[in-house]
Amino acid sequence: MNQTYIVKPGDTLYGISNQYGVSVTDLANINNIKGSNLQIGTELIIPTKSGINPNNMFMYTVQKGDTLYKIAQKYNTTIDAIMKINYFTNSNLTIGQVIRIPETYTKEEELYLPNYTNYTVKNGDTLYSIARDNDVKIETIIKDNALTSNNLSIGQNLKIRMPVMVSSEIEECYGPDYNPPQDIKTEEYIVKKGDNLYSIARQYNTNVSTLINLNNLSNASIVVGQKLKIPTSNNNQTYIVKKGDSLYTIARLFNTTVDSLKRKNNLASNNLSIGQKLII
Repeated sequence: MNQTYIVKPGDTLYGISNQYGVSVTDLANINNIKGSNLQIGTELIIPTKSGINPNNMFMYTVQKGDTLYKIAQKYNTTIDAIMKINYFTNSNLTIGQVIRIPETYTKEEELYLPNYTNYTVKNGDTLYSIARDNDVKIETIIKDNALTSNNLSIGQNLKIRMPVMVSSEIEECYGPDYNPPQDIKTEEYIVKKGDNLYSIARQYNTNVSTLINLNNLSNASIVVGQKLKIPTSNNNQTYIVKKGDSLYTIARLFNTTVDSLKRKNNLASNNLSIGQKLII
């Protein structure tokens, strides 16, 4: 059975199609829409999803300032895919030109707005080191900050995506309430002007995910004067290096960073020895 949807300010056919996992073409056809404009308050019929057709596409009219790169970024595709579906031999576009856009659907978890923290580039930083320390992809940092190259400047501000906190419910769970062990020693920290979770985590040799979980935060937003629990340094664990281990895999295992492991263990390089004891 088809659903209905009322058009809101800012809605587009592409956005609605992504939201419901249907094609732009099907959405336009079933509602007799000839152009791309939508009237606020219009009731749209949402066709029942019958699976994803990877060959589906829609038509796009090239605007002033458009490039294949910008169009590919906007519609979650690639330059090669656009060139292939349009049989282009070069990347030149002209204003008013109508081209085919291969249609893809956004994953459900990507429909939600991400939380960001600000990061100020320091001497020696690279996109690789920043992405590694914050457990995000280089491509994500480039896209979120509209970077046109991998070059960074000291003092440059970057938006960094924060981990998505996923909650779940267990229904009809019987028995006594479960209280998790409270053996993590903490100290209190009062948020000051200019603070963010990333800078506080760096200051106390911990990570953002730990602070979010320890303080039951739903996202990475904090306010001046807010009290936070900070894990104290005497909570360090130890780990014995095994065959095949690397600082990166160990950092991932314990939800920390390579830099934090190197600092705590006074390591000058990333080399490890089997049987070596590390402070986590």
